[in-house]
Amino acid sequence: MAVLQLAAKARYQIIQLSDCHLLADIDGIYQGVKPGRYLERAIETIASSDYPPDAVILSGDLSQDHSAASYQLLARLLAPLCCPVLVLPGNHDDYSQLHWLTGQAPLVAATSLQLACWQLLLLDTKGDTPAGFFAAGRRSELAGRFAASSASHFWLFSHHHPLPLGSAIDKHGWQDAAPFWQLLATESRVRGLAHGHCHHAYSKQHQAIQLVGCPASSVQFCQQDSWHTLDQGPMYCQWQFTADGQVDWQFISVSP
Repeated sequence: MAVLQLAAKARYQIIQLSDCHLLADIDGIYQGVKPGRYLERAIETIASSDYPPDAVILSGDLSQDHSAASYQLLARLLAPLCCPVLVLPGNHDDYSQLHWLTGQAPLVAATSLQLACWQLLLLDTKGDTPAGFFAAGRRSELAGRFAASSASHFWLFSHHHPLPLGSAIDKHGWQDAAPFWQLLATESRVRGLAHGHCHHAYSKQHQAIQLVGCPASSVQFCQQDSWHTLDQGPMYCQWQFTADGQVDWQFISVSP
């Protein structure tokens, strides 16, 4: 497990971008929008902020067409950022392309961020189908990461959502989540989990653990049984973690 430790400070700002669904062409169309242009606009906003982030986490489904060109486009779009960028895989992503991507600055091949008393852990839930899986080997690895860490608090990031949301995306949700929740019940330092995949901004608690759904930088999914999308412009989640154990977040909408 590669850990990226950031310099000690009182407050850290982390940006979570998710479900970019890029195509080879920056002007390619996905669900009625141009996801390349939307991500470009979001990154322009982040890079020009008066309070730039300490790191960016990409929580999966970075490509829609699985092409090398789409990941090359992503690398070009991320280049203006002056902070490390971490990546976890979504069901649409290709491991070999992600391996190439994490060799392109400012991306880094790390699966954990150390922030003062916090450790942020990136979980791989990609399986052989669009649904999420976190089998026994992955759970054992996570338990080992908990045991080896002296962090006071953990926050987890994944692509798939670990509980049903009552929407069409649930058929591709986290399919073996019950043993995962049993593991979390044994680790009181886990404060929350943030994910992508649902293309929907929400927050709720389960087992005293905060769940946060990150909106997509492409399109949002309607919360209903049938598939419908909403064009609300590019969106992302902005996180604040403090050295005294506080956490806060807000969902950011950017004008296209």
